[in-house]
Amino acid sequence: MDAGISVPKTVQEGEDMGADAAEKVPTRVDLDIPTKRDLEKGNVEDINAAKQMPEPTGYHILVTLPQVEKVTDGGVHLPDQHLTNETTASVVGFVVAMGPDCYRDEKRFPSGAWCKEGDFVLFRPYQGSRFKVHGVEFRVINDDSIEGVVDDPRGYTRA
Repeated sequence: MDAGISVPKTVQEGEDMGADAAEKVPTRVDLDIPTKRDLEKGNVEDINAAKQMPEPTGYHILVTLPQVEKVTDGGVHLPDQHLTNETTASVVGFVVAMGPDCYRDEKRFPSGAWCKEGDFVLFRPYQGSRFKVHGVEFRVINDDSIEGVVDDPRGYTRA
């Protein structure tokens, strides 16, 4: 059941992005992931999906993962176990929501927040608590788990 939730789609390594590649990059605000704040503002079509989205507490960050390609460029269908392994070991995600205490400790974060809602971020493989809402995988990670912010999440894979 999709429930109106979509996440960015990754591009296979070496895939020709074409001249208009900048237009194909998922923007930070174009992803259709409902939150409780959207529900409060009346910006959500699927109210049930928005009600089920958890709100991170404390210093935790809620991220969603890009979809893993099911078929290679050569037309080979990848087995489910491979797709599960790639999703589990993902190193890039989209920041959906941040807890109220994220980046508040000035001693640990003297330069301020490392990311914000709507950013694509890098983190270590197998990081955070994993769960699914309507078949879409999410993770709750700590604010100090963010390794970097990227503009275009396509092509990022674990080494």
